[in-house]
Amino acid sequence: MPITRARLGTPVQFGLLALAWGSSFLFIKIALTELSPAQIVAGRLLLGALTLGVLVLATRQSIPRELRLWAHLAVVSVLLCVLPFLLFAWAETRLSSGLASIYNATTPLATTAFAAALLRTERLTRNRLTGLLLGFAGVLVIIGPFTADLTGDLPAQLACLGATTSYGLAFVYLRRFLGDRDVPAVTMAFIQVTIGAVLMLLTTPFLGTPGNLSPPVLLSMIALGAVGTGLAYVWNTAVVRDWGATNAAAVTYVTPVVGVLLGVLVLAEPVAWHQPVGAALVLLGILAAHGRLSRRRPIPADADPPGDPVNEVRR
Repeated sequence: MPITRARLGTPVQFGLLALAWGSSFLFIKIALTELSPAQIVAGRLLLGALTLGVLVLATRQSIPRELRLWAHLAVVSVLLCVLPFLLFAWAETRLSSGLASIYNATTPLATTAFAAALLRTERLTRNRLTGLLLGFAGVLVIIGPFTADLTGDLPAQLACLGATTSYGLAFVYLRRFLGDRDVPAVTMAFIQVTIGAVLMLLTTPFLGTPGNLSPPVLLSMIALGAVGTGLAYVWNTAVVRDWGATNAAAVTYVTPVVGVLLGVLVLAEPVAWHQPVGAALVLLGILAAHGRLSRRRPIPADADPPGDPVNEVRR
């Protein structure tokens, strides 16, 4: 079978996606030097909405007018954009960007847990239970209850877990209420991000006015908004289309590596020994939950079961 241009470009898009989402924690950390967490979230959502709006216009996609659809997407916007973005940004005022990226890797486990609890098509199988237990053990190791002092960063670590919990609930909500909607993915992303931007801009009087932004902060916001919250969604959609949802979800394994490496190389952030160990347990949990550690022959990526929870992860 001849290799199409789309297939040739898929590995490149996968790599760009991993870089975009893995580096978002670095950009948040840089932006926090001059902006508040709420200002960062408002800026990235506005830039993301503008980028996706240009893509919608370029592809001549129509915008649905059904109020019920917009109401569901408003809920998704809060759970998938506003709340987790705020929690991660606030957490990084007290945590390293690398540690925040490690916690972000728990998102598929939260999705699996919510899917088992809320979707009738999802059963808590032995693989999924094993994965959740491994993931829980990994989170405990990352938190490090055996370290001397937890009082300084425990609330921030819990905020990261709150963000990934919100992601997991959002993906299950998407599947439950919007999974059968015949709406282009880019259009749905545009509506979600735009609603989030409007919600944040409504609080503008309470956010304060940013001063003169330095080039590093300005470039970080452009990368975070236009690339990480805009173009990355298009890359993710292309990877899911060409490789299947399960293989596309492998980006979750790469983003914490990118996040930790950038934190060490660019910001000279320290990494405690228990953080990568805990991250390894979390990744093993994700593999177990998806049956990747089973001795049975794996199901091909293009034969994803219809009940499989949504695995795409936004940053």
